[in-house]
Amino acid sequence: MASRRGFIAGLLATGLVPAATWADAGAPAWLSAAGLPNGNFALCGIGPDMDLRFQIALPGRGHAAAAHPTRPDAVAFARRPGTFAVVIDCAAGRETAQLAAPEGRHFYGHGAFSLDGRWLYTTENDYEAARGIIGIWDSAHGYARAGEMDSGGVGPHEIRRMPASDVLVVANGGIETHPASGRTKLNIPVMQPNLAYIEDGRVTEKATLPNDMRKGSIRHIAVSGSGEVALGLQWQGGEDGPALAGLHRRGEAVRLCSASDADLRAMQGYIGSVAFANCQREVAVTSPRGGLVQIFDRATAQHISSREIADACGVAACRGGLLVASGTGDLWRLGAGARRARHPALMWDNHLVAV
Repeated sequence: MASRRGFIAGLLATGLVPAATWADAGAPAWLSAAGLPNGNFALCGIGPDMDLRFQIALPGRGHAAAAHPTRPDAVAFARRPGTFAVVIDCAAGRETAQLAAPEGRHFYGHGAFSLDGRWLYTTENDYEAARGIIGIWDSAHGYARAGEMDSGGVGPHEIRRMPASDVLVVANGGIETHPASGRTKLNIPVMQPNLAYIEDGRVTEKATLPNDMRKGSIRHIAVSGSGEVALGLQWQGGEDGPALAGLHRRGEAVRLCSASDADLRAMQGYIGSVAFANCQREVAVTSPRGGLVQIFDRATAQHISSREIADACGVAACRGGLLVASGTGDLWRLGAGARRARHPALMWDNHLVAV
């Protein structure tokens, strides 16, 4: 009689065993990088109940991750100006590949998959030429480097895929940096942030901010189901800027979100993450510096409310409201079924990535 191992090997050879899915990794709803008390770092899967589904070691501090659309692959990116990204089989709990930024490049901490999951796109800095690059990696061949394209600006940070398409949208922050200068910003007087849309490898549209907003570095973005893009800015001027959030739809001008001077000042010029919420009728932005979550009405672009949460940064939509992650280790559900889940052994990093 054939052994069980031989039987399973036969099934694998004939393709009768179904491929692993996110259900095999505990069906996480979100991914987030986290710091540990011993100084190490991990990528975590978080379930809809705010409990951990998995915790897998990272070789250094992570920033954000990209979740494969079908199989339980997560690509965890180093914090800028890191040069590593690791591909993790979240069902098996092991690293399966490493991405190394090409010579003269570093990652910006974000990436996005193509609609079919074949291609991974990464935001990168070609720092000698002071230009933004989108790296292309082939997930069907061990995440080998397959090419690159221009990001449409300087300092590309977050990248997203537009709904039901392979059009990419990139937040070009406009800030020139160089590893020899650490995280020093080298071109603030002449910075030019933009939002760039890329189709078939080329930039087909750019959206810019009004001239008085030129020092608003576009860092983080979210995309609604209808293709509207929410922008989170980080102000680089000496005083408070006119706005820290905005909305854009292709072919139109950027709509800046309005808030009172006091509400704007409370965010301390820094948006750490952005998400659509409440059936995408609202936009949520977080400020770890200000310890705040602010909500804006999507239709009017007006400030609705604020919520104090210490070191709040990662934010994502959840059933009935919002999920917010804090560097204190807390996860906060805001809205229907509001509650707090404490994870004291984890210091959540900047982003919650929906699976």
